[in-house]
Amino acid sequence: MDNDVSAGSTTTIVGRLALGITLLAFGLGHTDVIDGVTAADAVSIAQYVGGIALFVVGLLAFRDRDTATGTAFSALGALWFTWAVSAGSQVSDNAAGLFLLLFALVALSLTLAGGDQLGQGAHGLFFVSLVLLAVADFAGNGGLAKVGGWFAVAAGAVAWYAATAALAHWPTVLPRRAAGRGVTATG
Repeated sequence: MDNDVSAGSTTTIVGRLALGITLLAFGLGHTDVIDGVTAADAVSIAQYVGGIALFVVGLLAFRDRDTATGTAFSALGALWFTWAVSAGSQVSDNAAGLFLLLFALVALSLTLAGGDQLGQGAHGLFFVSLVLLAVADFAGNGGLAKVGGWFAVAAGAVAWYAATAALAHWPTVLPRRAAGRGVTATG
C-alpha cells in the first residue's frame, strides 16, 4: 500500500508548524474552552510565530522558487502580524468583521489554488473560521464566534498534522477506494 508519504520541504514544514500553533492558540482563545484564555492571549504568538516567522518562511519559499508556498505563508504572515499589532485598537465590530472577511477571501484563494489535501484542508477550515468570525463580529454573536474558533482549532490541527506527518513520514493523503464491488485498481 502506498501511503504517499512525502518528506516535505523544510520551509513547508516550518510554515505549517507556525501556522498550526498560531491557529490553535487563536482558535482556542475564541472557544472559551480554557478558563481565562481569550483570543487576545494569542496576540504574542500571532505576532511572532504567525506573523514574523510565517512571513520569513514565505520569503524563503520564494527564494526556493516555490511560489505557491511563498504566497500562502507570506499572505498568512501578513494577516497574523496585522491582526496582532491591531489587537486592542478601538475599531468597530463592523471594521473587525470586514478585516476577517477580506482575509477569508485570501484563505479561499489558497484553498482553491490546489496543492496537497492537508494544505487545502487547513486553508479551507481556516476560510470557514474567518467567515464565521466575521459574521459573528457583524452580528455581535458570541456563540457564532465560538463555532468559528473551533473551525480555527480544526485548521490548526490539520496544519500541525501535515508538518508532523512530513517529519515522521506518516501518510499525508487519504487512500483512494475502488469505484465499486469487484473493481480492482492496478498500479
